[in-house]
Amino acid sequence: MAERLIVVGGDAAGMAAASQARRRRDPADLEIVAFERGHFTSYSACGIPYWISGVLPERDQLIARDPATFREKFDIDVRLRHEVTAIDLDRREVLVRDLAGGAEVRAGFDTLVYATGATPVRPGWASGGVAGVFGVQTLDDGMALLNWLEREPRPRRAVVVGGGYIGVEMAEALLQRGLSVDLLEQADQPMSTVDPDMAELVSDAMRKIGIGIRTGLTVTGLQERDGRIATVVTTEGPVPADVVVLGLGVRPNTALAEAAGLPLGPTGGVRTDRRMRVPGVPGVWAAGDCVETLHRVSGMPVHIPLGTHANKQGRVAGINIGGGYATFPGVIGTAVTKVCDLEVGRTGLRERDATEAGFEFITVMAESTSRAGYYPGARPMTVKLIAERPDGRLLGAQIVGWSEAAKRIDALAVALWNDMTVDEMTSLDLGYAPPFAPVWDPVLIAARKAVDTLTRSRR
Repeated sequence: MAERLIVVGGDAAGMAAASQARRRRDPADLEIVAFERGHFTSYSACGIPYWISGVLPERDQLIARDPATFREKFDIDVRLRHEVTAIDLDRREVLVRDLAGGAEVRAGFDTLVYATGATPVRPGWASGGVAGVFGVQTLDDGMALLNWLEREPRPRRAVVVGGGYIGVEMAEALLQRGLSVDLLEQADQPMSTVDPDMAELVSDAMRKIGIGIRTGLTVTGLQERDGRIATVVTTEGPVPADVVVLGLGVRPNTALAEAAGLPLGPTGGVRTDRRMRVPGVPGVWAAGDCVETLHRVSGMPVHIPLGTHANKQGRVAGINIGGGYATFPGVIGTAVTKVCDLEVGRTGLRERDATEAGFEFITVMAESTSRAGYYPGARPMTVKLIAERPDGRLLGAQIVGWSEAAKRIDALAVALWNDMTVDEMTSLDLGYAPPFAPVWDPVLIAARKAVDTLTRSRR
């Protein structure tokens, strides 16, 4: 009789695990059932802002593999609109509710992959069901927002609450759709994923393209008129709104895990080992935005919900379930985004992260251009490096610039991953031609400046 693998969650991590397990074990040996409470499998939530903006005209462009592909090509029994409501580790079964039909069933398992993702932060003032207030975590969320934007009377004023990646990207998307946009952020800066000096560059650019930024305030409520959102109430006064988008971040979706007794870490995510096994619970694995992982630079547990990590972690789990061997070595927090033409990249530690981890360090900021200064289209770029004292080991990097800026963070991520010093980085053999870079690439200029700063600090 075939063993049964049950996957809880049908997006990136869960379906990557299921697919990799299937590649190594045939249906006669391993039955795979995936329960997904939504309407879609394996889609890119990160692409939703670009669908909202109109850059991507079709929703289905965001779907990597649909349920039919998993059933026909991989022999994986995908059950949409089925929500796992409980996990019984003693009886080795899950309780599942059919959200369409209402029935509840119990399904036994030999192996379980917990891949429930993350849940959006939704404060009490946003829980009253006011029409015109949206999150943007799922494709269903995106469709609901698009339908609202196209209703009559069409919204003219948008308010985005929260200045992280999703908030900034949604502010751009709504601006591109022709709405006036205000972004509200409780902290003193949007883009808290970079240091304040770099975030200020982002804020300036956003204001120049017409996005209103209000920081240092707290949203306390919503007011409606004629059954629609009309005002966002804040500690600094009311802000008129015809549509509100929430971008307040996410937390690990671990309610089921906690109820079942799976171990959680200090970040609130499910704890796993390097093979994505849940320690102390045989036959149970976890992957994706619901787990915490190790930051390779600080050595601390972190929760960084990104599709790149989810796919890799799911793949590792699936390989191991299938009888192979793979490990997930941790993360360094590399991420990129953009606001219209402005590009932002970061990797490793921010200044406050480095301080909290106990490092002594120097920081430098270097101004350069994306191409040779004389070549048409050259645009300014700022690179910030954080390096450990006294040896100069790279601890973190940030980039803000206009053209060909963000993906330069990849070179810095590779250097960081391999424990390079800024001195070693000055000799990196990076590509050069006037249409692509100055003769000294901005990464190399920043590395040289860091070396000079370290040298002076040693005297």
